[in-house]
Order: sequence, then C-alpha cells, then structure tokens
Amino acid sequence: MRYSINLPNFGDFADPRAVRDVAHLAEEAGWDGLFIWDVLIGYNRRLVTRFAATNILLTAAALATERILLGTQVTPVPRRRPRQLAREIATLDRLSGGRMILGVGLGDPVEDEYGRFAEPTDRKVLAGLLDEGLEAMTLLWSGEPVSFRGKYVTIDDVVMQPTPVQRPRVPIWAGGNWPNRAPARRAARWDGAVINTGNPWAEPPDADVVAELHAFIHACRAQAGREDEPFDLVVGGSTSGKTAATARDILGPLADAGATWWDERFPLATLGKAGPVRARIEQGPPRLER
Repeated sequence: MRYSINLPNFGDFADPRAVRDVAHLAEEAGWDGLFIWDVLIGYNRRLVTRFAATNILLTAAALATERILLGTQVTPVPRRRPRQLAREIATLDRLSGGRMILGVGLGDPVEDEYGRFAEPTDRKVLAGLLDEGLEAMTLLWSGEPVSFRGKYVTIDDVVMQPTPVQRPRVPIWAGGNWPNRAPARRAARWDGAVINTGNPWAEPPDADVVAELHAFIHACRAQAGREDEPFDLVVGGSTSGKTAATARDILGPLADAGATWWDERFPLATLGKAGPVRARIEQGPPRLER
C-alpha cells in the first residue's frame, strides 16, 4: 500500500507557497503522493473563501519535490476544454519528471460548479463530455496527428507536442460514488478508482464495501481482458490522533479488500488549515509494515 496527503484547493492552500511547503514536507516525511482538489467555487453557495487554480498549485508542488507522485482528486473534465487540459497535464508531467496522475470525475455539486455559469447540469450530458474528453486527451498525448469527432468533442488534424513523459499517457484515476455502477465501470477502463464508498468525509471506509467495489471493478477488467494490468484502488480517511497500531488495524483490512493507496484526509473542522495538515504530515504515513 502507498500513502498520500489530500489537500483542498482553498483556505490556506489557495496560496501556492503553502502547497509548495507542505509538498516538500510530505516528501521529506516519507509520503508517496500529494493530491489536490479541483473545485471551482465550493460545495455550498453560502461558502465564500479563497480558491486557487489546481494546476497552478501542482506546479508549485512539482518544483518543490523530486520523488512523490502528484495529481488531482478530482478534475471535473466536463467543465474544462479537453485540448487545454491535455496541454496543462502534459506540461505538469514533464515539469515533474513523469510524476503526474490525473484524477477525473463529473464534479459536484453540478448546480454550483456548472449551473451558476449556465453550463449543462444533466449528468448524462456531463458523463458524455467526460468520456469523450478522456478519449480526446489520450489521443492528443500520443504526439501523432489526431482527428476525432464525437457528439461533444471535435479535433481536426492536430498534433500536440511535447508529449507527457509517461507513456503511453498520464495515468487516469476515475472518481464517483458507489454503489453507482457507471463510475466504477469508467474507472475499470482506465488506471485507477477514487470512488466514494459511502463513508462520511474523513471517516475510513468499510472494508466489506471496498471489497465489493474491488470485486466489481476486477470483474469488469477481466471481461475486457485487462485483469493482469496494474490498477490502483484509492481509499481514504483520517488517522490523525490514532496510534500506529490502531492505524494499522484500520488499514490492514482495507489492503486485504484490494485497496492499494491510503489517502490521508482531514476532518471538516480543520479542512483548508495548514497547521493541522503540517502536524499530521510530520508524523509520517501509517505504514502497515512497521
């Protein structure tokens, strides 16, 4: 199992310098990854706080680190132009020396993230935009001439250079909510799943539910002949205040259920506050092998 820190792109972390500092600290403390939200205006229209552009924050993190993986959790592809997003992620992958992971999803709540800007809010439309956007970006990352015509996305004889460092492309992890099958099927087509299994924010998920999700995704990949290819299943919660033994008691059953990443998240009371995040990072990841 690998271990990451999960940051929002608001509050104290709307400052790229704060993200730079915690990214460096996470690398020094032995964490394996740093993942950042990609929220535009928030989860409640009454919430007014400072937000920052996620890919700018990742630029700061990339420049401050050499080893840890970096990525988004998750980027709502339907509210981005696939061509521009492909360019930005390829640039970040080159800047980081091939350490980027692109987490993708629809983005919530659609009434705020889309509707307040007169964008479509129909989830079927957003799902179509997401799937076509991923297909288009993958083609553009090839570095070869690309022509693509979908329902929502069109590319007419375009070559995008330079390509990402990672070949054939930057890994893609798909998000969503279980037990909805469509997001899990989407994740199975790519490289990983960052799927909410119904647990409250920062509470560890139920290992039995994770096992159910893992079995469903494995079956989908087996049907496609991909069961032997690497695949990441990300779960998360807070181990703040837990002893090392207690943390291992939490993570052990999740690893047995098929999880490959533990994503350290922070309670709502401290979300977006640098002090508690730094304190937890310094304690190091809750490694099973200790």
